[in-house]
Amino acid sequence: MNPTPSPARLSTLDADFEQRLRQCLHWSAEQDAAIEQRVEGILADVRARGDAALLEYTARFDGVQADTVAALQLRADELATAFDGLPDGQRQALQLAAGRIRRFHEWQKTQGGETATFRDEDGTLLGQKVTPLDRVGIYVPGGKAAYPSSVLMNAIPAQVAGVGEIIMVVPTPRGEKNPLVLAAAHVAGVTRAFTVGGAQAVAALAYGTETVPRVDKITGPGNAYVASAKKRVFGQVGIDMIAGPSEILVLADGTTPADWVAMDLFSQAEHDELAQAILLCPDAAYIDRVQAEMERLLPSLPRADIIARSLAGRGALIQTRDMEEACRIANRIAPEHLEIASRDPHRWEPLLRHAGAIFLGAWTSESLGDYCAGPNHVLPTSGTARFSSPLSVYDFQKRSSLIEVSQAGAQKLGHSACVLALGEGLQAHARAAQMRG
Repeated sequence: MNPTPSPARLSTLDADFEQRLRQCLHWSAEQDAAIEQRVEGILADVRARGDAALLEYTARFDGVQADTVAALQLRADELATAFDGLPDGQRQALQLAAGRIRRFHEWQKTQGGETATFRDEDGTLLGQKVTPLDRVGIYVPGGKAAYPSSVLMNAIPAQVAGVGEIIMVVPTPRGEKNPLVLAAAHVAGVTRAFTVGGAQAVAALAYGTETVPRVDKITGPGNAYVASAKKRVFGQVGIDMIAGPSEILVLADGTTPADWVAMDLFSQAEHDELAQAILLCPDAAYIDRVQAEMERLLPSLPRADIIARSLAGRGALIQTRDMEEACRIANRIAPEHLEIASRDPHRWEPLLRHAGAIFLGAWTSESLGDYCAGPNHVLPTSGTARFSSPLSVYDFQKRSSLIEVSQAGAQKLGHSACVLALGEGLQAHARAAQMRG
C-alpha cells in the first residue's frame, strides 16, 4: 500500500486556527533526560581518557575498529584520490558549487568585515581589528545520508575568513567512507579529517585528545546527541547554533505549477520524520491542486515513508485571507527556508522579516540553495531566525576594539571617566584616568 501525505489542513478563518497552528509548530528543543545523561557521560569520558575513549565509542556506535585514532585520520592523498576518482559530473558539480560558495563568501568578507580605523578631532584613533579564529572543527553528518554540501558550506567560509586550521569529523557507520564527502573536504581546504562522530567527536574537538586538536569553535549539524553535546561544551568552545529539524515554508499566490510546490515541500520532509513542510496560500482551489500533486508524486520517491510521516506529524496546508496575512504568519513561524512562489516575489519580500533564507520566485527551488546557489545552507531553525543568522564568514572571525587616546583626548575624556568610576566605587579606575588628565 502506497504511503499517503496527510498534512493538517488549516484556514485562518477557522475558530481553532491559532490552537492548531501552535500545535503544528510545537517542537521541544529539550532532549530526553536519558540522552542528556548519556551524552554527559560520553563527554566526561573523552575528556578524561582521550583517544582510548574515542576508540571505544567509535567501535561501539559506528562499528569501526581501530588500534589508534591516528588510523582513523583521513590522509590528504586519500581525499585527493576520492576527488580524482569521481565521475566527471560529480567532480564538476563540486567545483562549481565550491566556486560559487567561495565567490559569495569572498564578496561577503568585503562588506564590513575588514579591520578599519578612524581618528576623531582630538587625534584619538578608534576602530576595529578583525582576526580569524585559529582553529575550527566542522561536524559533517554521516548517518542516514552523506552530506558533501555540508562540508563545503562549513569549511569554505572558514577558509575565506582566514582560519588557520579546519578539522573535520565525520562518522562512517560500518566503516563506509563516502567519496563525495572526502572529495568535498579536498575541494574545500580541510586541514585534517577524522572518521569519528556523535557526542564523542564533539567532546574531542572541544577538549582535545592526544591526537585530535582542541578547536576554538564547532560548526555543523548533527543528530540529537550531537546537538546536546554542542550545547554542553558551549563556553569551552564557541558553537554556531543548536540545529533542530529541517523546515520549509512556501508562500504561494497560485501562479506556480502545483507539482513544483508539492516537490519543494517534499524536499524538506524527506530529511526525517520531524522535518516540517508548510504551505500558506489564499487560494483554496490551488491548495487542492497541490495536495492532489502530493498524492500523485509521493509514491515515486524512495523516501516516501519518511515524507508521509513528516507531513502527517508536522506538515500543514494553510489557507489565508490574502497574501498579506500569509506574510504575517510566515514572520511568526520564522522558518529555516522560505519560498515565495509568486509571479511578483519582490512585492512580498519587503513584508518578510524572519527567515533563515528567502527564495524569490517560481524558478528558485530551495534545493538550489542547499547545494550551489552560493549563500550558506546552515540556517537557524525552530523559530530562531527571529534572532539568528545563516552561517557566514563572520562566524569564523572575531573583532577586537582598537583605541589609541591622544593627550588632548585623555584630558577631555579623563574627567568623565573619573566621575563614572567613582560612581561605581572603583577608585583605581578613577585615579588611572586622573593621572593622564
